[in-house]
Amino acid sequence: MTTSEKAVGNEAQDELAALDALEKEASEFNKDAEIDRILKAFRLDAYAVLNLQPGVPDSQIKIQYRKLSLLIHPDKTTNPSAPNAFDRLKKAQTELMDPKQRTHLDECISDARMLLIRERKLTVDSPEVKEPNKDFIEAWRKKTVEVLVDAEARRRKQLKAQLQEEGREQRKQDEEVAERKRRREHEVKWEESREDRIGSWRDFKKGAGGVMAKGEGDGKQKKKKLKVLG
Repeated sequence: MTTSEKAVGNEAQDELAALDALEKEASEFNKDAEIDRILKAFRLDAYAVLNLQPGVPDSQIKIQYRKLSLLIHPDKTTNPSAPNAFDRLKKAQTELMDPKQRTHLDECISDARMLLIRERKLTVDSPEVKEPNKDFIEAWRKKTVEVLVDAEARRRKQLKAQLQEEGREQRKQDEEVAERKRRREHEVKWEESREDRIGSWRDFKKGAGGVMAKGEGDGKQKKKKLKVLG
């Protein structure tokens, strides 16, 4: 190989190395951007976290989750926020694959749409409702956040009330258990002291009988000393 050929070969290798570096940099940029997007998405809206539109089939949810999870996996990026973003992504996918949770989310999104229609004095047949523009979609998202926040606040309030009621019920049960224990201990102690009580009563009876007998004897002696007047 001539000197010129070697120079061309080295130049080609340098170009490939540069392209690889650019691709790696672009890949890291995409990972960082996606991690940032996930962390900024409203966490109560699983569709927003996964960057999906409401109503997509389960198959699309699985595909989207797999694609994003591979992109931001903590083992494939040095971004310190990757583990947190990955956890949120997993949680969002789990929620959307759960029929009950997904139904609740879909209902909140639908309620937000109806509230927005009423606020803007529109109908379901209005052009901007049938074919939502960017402004309507953005307003819908904001209204969805409000509805989800209200729903979460009600859920937490109900949970708090439930825990308080369970706490009162638990305290009541604990008090009943303590009262039964106190009664059992009292009965045991009462039974254990039975012989002592019987012995004390016997001693008392014996002592009382001796005093009475002595009193009767003294009375008779006093009567003997009495003199008849006259």
